[in-house]
Amino acid sequence: MTNSEKQAATALHALRKAVVRTLTVKRRLGQYAVIGKDGKAVRVPPGEIPLDEKG
Repeated sequence: MTNSEKQAATALHALRKAVVRTLTVKRRLGQYAVIGKDGKAVRVPPGEIPLDEKG
């Protein structure tokens, strides 16, 4: 793995971690989230917000 590939992987990991953290906060505050699904923006109620990185 080249240095630029390592940097890209590190950046991607940081972004995913930030998204998970933000969605967790929104869920705990009872706020909806807007996520992309099948190429469209979808409003997701707080109880249905995915909390894992794969979600």
